[in-house]
Amino acid sequence: MKLSVIMPVYNERETIEEIVDQVRAVPVDKELIIVDNCSTDGTRELIGEMSFPELRIILQERNRMKGNSVKKGIAAAQGEYTIIQDADLEYDPRDYERLLDAVAADYVLAALGSRVLGMAERGQSMPMSSFTLGRDLLNDYFRVLYDAPLTDIATCYKLAPTEVFQSLGLKSNGFDLDFEISGKFALAARARGMTVADVPIRYYPRTTEQGKKIRWTDGVTSLVAITRYRFPDSPVGSD
Repeated sequence: MKLSVIMPVYNERETIEEIVDQVRAVPVDKELIIVDNCSTDGTRELIGEMSFPELRIILQERNRMKGNSVKKGIAAAQGEYTIIQDADLEYDPRDYERLLDAVAADYVLAALGSRVLGMAERGQSMPMSSFTLGRDLLNDYFRVLYDAPLTDIATCYKLAPTEVFQSLGLKSNGFDLDFEISGKFALAARARGMTVADVPIRYYPRTTEQGKKIRWTDGVTSLVAITRYRFPDSPVGSD
C-alpha cells in the first residue's frame, strides 16, 4: 500500500522544510507531490534544493489558485491512497495512520479528518473567530443538503483511494474545492452503499497574521459550491 501526499504550496518558506520532515517521518510507504503555485518568498527555491526518492515536484507556470494545484497533484498521484496536506503546520501528519485505518473498512469510501472531533477528544474547543463561525454555518448547510453527518467538511485532511479522487471530475480551482470534494465523496458513498468516515485529528490553528490565506469571500464561493454540486442539473450547478 502506497500513500500519495498532495501538498499545494504558496509562500510557505517559514514552514515548508519542517512540514516536509514531518511527512517523511510517518512510517508508511508514500510519495510526496509538492505543487508550487508560483511562490514569491523563496519557497520555490527551497523546494528546488530538496532531493529524496519519494519526492515529486510540480511547478505551476503562474498562480492558478490552491484548488488547481490540488487537482494537478491528484492527477499525478500514483499511490493506492491519496491525502491532501497543507504546507503550514496546522495539521499533523501523524494522523495519516488513523485515517488509513478508517478507510480500511469495507463500508468506508473516504475519510475526513475532523478538527472539531479532535479538539473535543482532547477536551478542547475550536477557537472562536470569523473563520470558525463561517465554517460552522457551511457545515450545517452541508449536513442538511447532503444528509451526511460530517462535522468538518472544510478540513484539509481528506483521504480516499486514489481511483476515487481521480473519478470525481473536480472543477473548482479555489478554496471551494474542499467543499466540492466533500460533497462528491458524500454522493459517491451513498451511490455505492458506503459511508464517509469522520475521524478526529490534531489541529494547531494559525491566524491571518501568521499566514492564513482564506478570506470571507471564500465562504461565499464555498456556499455556492456546496449547492452547485448537490444539484448539478440546476441553474446554479450548470457550467
